[in-house]
Amino acid sequence: MLDFEKPIVDLEDKLSDMKKLAKESNVDVSQAVESLEVKISDLKKETYQNLTRWQIVQLSRHPDRPYTLDYIYAMTDDFVEIHGDRSVKDDKAMVGGFGTIAGETYMMIGQQKGRNTKQRQMRNFGMANPEGYRKALRLMKMAEKFNKPIITFIDTPGAFPGLEAEERGQGEAIARNLKEMFMLKVPVICIIIGEGASGGALGIGIGDKVLMLENTWYSVISPENCSTILWRSWEFKEQAAEALRLTGKDMKKLKLVDGIIKEPLGGAQTDLKWMANEVKKSIVKETKALNALSVEDRIAKRIDKFCQMGVVEE
Repeated sequence: MLDFEKPIVDLEDKLSDMKKLAKESNVDVSQAVESLEVKISDLKKETYQNLTRWQIVQLSRHPDRPYTLDYIYAMTDDFVEIHGDRSVKDDKAMVGGFGTIAGETYMMIGQQKGRNTKQRQMRNFGMANPEGYRKALRLMKMAEKFNKPIITFIDTPGAFPGLEAEERGQGEAIARNLKEMFMLKVPVICIIIGEGASGGALGIGIGDKVLMLENTWYSVISPENCSTILWRSWEFKEQAAEALRLTGKDMKKLKLVDGIIKEPLGGAQTDLKWMANEVKKSIVKETKALNALSVEDRIAKRIDKFCQMGVVEE
């Protein structure tokens, strides 16, 4: 339960108690139950349709929110995971492999977080090391070899900032991915499903189409770290989130992403099946449009798309 969800949860608990009491005492409280259900529904709409930027950041980190493998397994029945970067090791924070969606085979790559303490340690909290980005690039090149479209799922608080990651060339690995992704001959669709922070997100974020789920964020830095730099304290993270303008609506307005995928009321975690179907429909739609372009046109449009970011005319 997030802070802003407490009034909703309190009413739902009250509704549950009311139903339990009615069942045990055999008293008709149907009108009261109906009235409370309407009140809960109205409160949910008011709450989730008027979220602040910081609340959207909180929702993107919800512990029950679907991760990359949740979407992949919900959309495909034949996913085959591929491991290793052929150099150092298999980075568990970055997953990928082939799977079929609507009759077409895709290479699906994304950051993966963990559900419990053991999984989080194994997945390094979704923060990839250099070998994770080299693994991702290896899979992209494999997809290009077999002429299969690429889907990337972005959900990371950033690339791993440890000393060992820097020693193994974290910056070089991300930079190489940026360069190589611009020139891939197959369609590339990037979808931000949770947190999209810094170079950790950008390392698999260069695509023909970049989409965001409704309650996600995309920024060069997290609100907490931004607050630490500007105010020397994490206490100003809400102000930092507002200043960063990091939500899907902000990104769409600034022309940094191409579209927003609607989430169910309350967030993606409330209905994985529905959410996965919406993501699937977006993938099929965008792939169809991208397949209609020639390889040369697709690459040229991809480069132009990113070159136009940040251009200001006075």
